[in-house]
Amino acid sequence: MLALPPVATTPEIDILLKQKTVVAVGVSGGKDSVACLIAVHRYLDSIGFEGPRCAVHADLGSVEWEQSLFKCQEVADKLGWKLEVVKRAAGGMMERWLKRWENNVERYIDLSCVQLILPWSTPSMRFCTSELKSAVIRSHLKRTYPDFNILNATGVRRQESPNRAKMPIAKHEPVAARRGFDAYQWNPIIEWDVGAVWGAIASVGLEPHEAYTRFNMTRVSCRWCIMSSAGDAYNATLDEAGHPLYRQMVDLEIDSTFAFQSNKWLGDVNPSLLSSETLGRLAMAKQVSLRRKALEAAIPKHLLYTKGWPTCIPTFEEATLLAEIRSEVAAGVGLTIKCSTPESIIQRYEELMEQMRLKGAVAAEEGESAIQLIPALQIQPQQLSFL
Repeated sequence: MLALPPVATTPEIDILLKQKTVVAVGVSGGKDSVACLIAVHRYLDSIGFEGPRCAVHADLGSVEWEQSLFKCQEVADKLGWKLEVVKRAAGGMMERWLKRWENNVERYIDLSCVQLILPWSTPSMRFCTSELKSAVIRSHLKRTYPDFNILNATGVRRQESPNRAKMPIAKHEPVAARRGFDAYQWNPIIEWDVGAVWGAIASVGLEPHEAYTRFNMTRVSCRWCIMSSAGDAYNATLDEAGHPLYRQMVDLEIDSTFAFQSNKWLGDVNPSLLSSETLGRLAMAKQVSLRRKALEAAIPKHLLYTKGWPTCIPTFEEATLLAEIRSEVAAGVGLTIKCSTPESIIQRYEELMEQMRLKGAVAAEEGESAIQLIPALQIQPQQLSFL
């Protein structure tokens, strides 16, 4: 058997592995998650771990590569692990982006936000991972293994990025635990280099995901990821099975006037896959996007979103400016908005400020009521005979 680097552990992980614990490994079909499953499997065998083991795949829907689920099942079968497939009840990643755009449009129409908000995930706002993977897997494990500690392993490696280089070997996750039990996220191959990853996969006689071998991808997650390099974004378009998704994502770029990756438009990655009509709409969307950014850059800073927004009511002059900006942005995106005059904007801000005031008053009242209840819970001397 090929020697592999050791897995990384902590005293907390070692203690859990001696208790009533389920070990779950998140698998996507990509190289790191497959190597992680292999590494954890060998480690658990080496220490005589007898608790339940499961590989968990969070199905992201149409954004997945066709071979991903097969590769997850393949490695699970090879090692004798049970594969459990979970998914968000409201749909996959594409459905989440579409619904987010729909919700953001509604918010902009009734002035519940001052700027138009993009539909996509971003590197600093990765709800794609938190909502469609982490939260769904966590909920599944809590429901399926209510009487176990939970050890949820992932294939995170420090070599992958500066952010991941700072991640710990293990992280306490009390939100993932049931009462009386504990939960940790575990990154057992965090110190491995990519050579060790490929070595682990070869050691059990498995071939890599075809995205690596046929389409020269460097990473395998969604077909098009917000973190994709330019090379990966193009190579993903070489798989004909992904063309319907590519066109759907470009359509959302056009409808929203937001590029998939900040200023990098997915529609520019492989224009040969798009119709002349779509290319024309894309060109127009880019112009609207530039104009929208210029317009919204003129909004006074104190009117922009911050915690507790809105924090003030605009002056008539500021409301006039907002009315002009909102009307032009809405026209560019094809929206019919409310609050398009200075008077209606000021009235809307007054409504929002009143809602904030009432919300704060209710929170304060509830806090005061809770404080007043504390003396009533104290045991009086005369009550001791009843205990």
